[in-house]
Amino acid sequence: MLASLMVEFAGKVDLIYIDPPFATGSDFSVTTKLGDTETDVKKQQSAIEEKAYRDTWGSGLDSYLPMLQARLELARDLLSDRGSIYLHIGPNINHLVRTLTDEVFGQASFQREIVWQRVTARSHGNYYPATNDCILFYTRTKYPIWNQQYTPVRQELIESHYTHVEDGTGRRYTLDNCLNQNKDRPNLRYEFNGHVRTWRWKKEKMEQYQREGRIVITSTGMPRYKRYLDEAKGVPLQSVWTDIRPVNSQAAEDTGYDTQKPEPLLQRIVETSSNGESLVVDFFCGSGTTLAVSEKLNRRWIGCDLGRFAIHTTRKR
Repeated sequence: MLASLMVEFAGKVDLIYIDPPFATGSDFSVTTKLGDTETDVKKQQSAIEEKAYRDTWGSGLDSYLPMLQARLELARDLLSDRGSIYLHIGPNINHLVRTLTDEVFGQASFQREIVWQRVTARSHGNYYPATNDCILFYTRTKYPIWNQQYTPVRQELIESHYTHVEDGTGRRYTLDNCLNQNKDRPNLRYEFNGHVRTWRWKKEKMEQYQREGRIVITSTGMPRYKRYLDEAKGVPLQSVWTDIRPVNSQAAEDTGYDTQKPEPLLQRIVETSSNGESLVVDFFCGSGTTLAVSEKLNRRWIGCDLGRFAIHTTRKR
């Protein structure tokens, strides 16, 4: 299925997200509607699904990793020069999949390992109970689509940093550093208020901020930048995601699909690494979350899956 996309879409895909299965067993229970009631039904695999499972995962990692490698090689060739791929994988085989993906895409293409805390705590399990999944983030080139995402400013940060209140307006603010950490910027080194330093902005910009009342001179004569709380976009998104809960049985988006991922998780990825009208591909589409989110965000999308119930669930969605 994936190879058939190469003719028309090679080099045209901006984002690929995959959540490949591993050692899930050949059967699983799903919840589906029979008449007016919801019933647990044992899914029976078709002959082609049974054969694919036996051939692809029957020998454990010896068959799983070659299967994944073949698909990653096709994925690499589908990606555009600004394309990214996110591999959602369990922590038990994360190290093996990362080594494999390094080989296919090149180590320089690896950007980050994202840790998604999918449950807050577990009271059972040996040693340290597993509460997270891993998402491996690779890019086709050094210049991918990147739309910075933010998380809200935490209340404790507001109370500890935004301690000043502006007279007249009542706006809360913090005083930020005006110095540039990169000292090798001769165009930013000049004298300001009696101090010669390498500043964050050019002199014209510093003077503009001073006229606008955004520069506060401290008792030592050093300038500080007035950063307002109501202008803060938030905290740039980090690589540990603890703010997205898994889909529960009461959620409106729940489809009854065993490995369904929450829409906010995919929304974050799609918004970060694609633009309007970008083409998004998921070739282990499962319950169709990637496709549903891409549709809502006005992206074009293609979904593939070998599982009959996955296609049924995705079409309904």
